Amino acid sequence: MNCRAMITVLYFASIRELAGVGEETIELGSGLRSVGELREFLERRHPAMRGKLGRVRFSRNEEFAEDETEIADGDEIALIPPVAGG
Repeated sequence: MNCRAMITVLYFASIRELAGVGEETIELGSGLRSVGELREFLERRHPAMRGKLGRVRFSRNEEFAEDETEIADGDEIALIPPVAGG
C-alpha cells in the first residue's frame, strides 16, 4: 500500500485569487520539508504568485511559522497576506 504524506494549504484574500482556489492538498515530496521550501514550490506551481509571497505570513496548524519551520504529514498551512487598514 502506498502511503503518501499530504498537507492542506489554505489561501486567503488576494492570495486566494492568485491561486484560483481556496484550498488544495499537496503531496510532500523530496525537497519539500519546510515552510520556505513550500513557499518556493507554490511560486512554481502557481506562476501568478511568483514574487508576491515575500510579505505573506504562513501559519502551520494555526501558529505563525517562519521559513525554517518544518512541515509534516497532516499539517494545515495557511497563507495570510498583509492586511491594509488604518
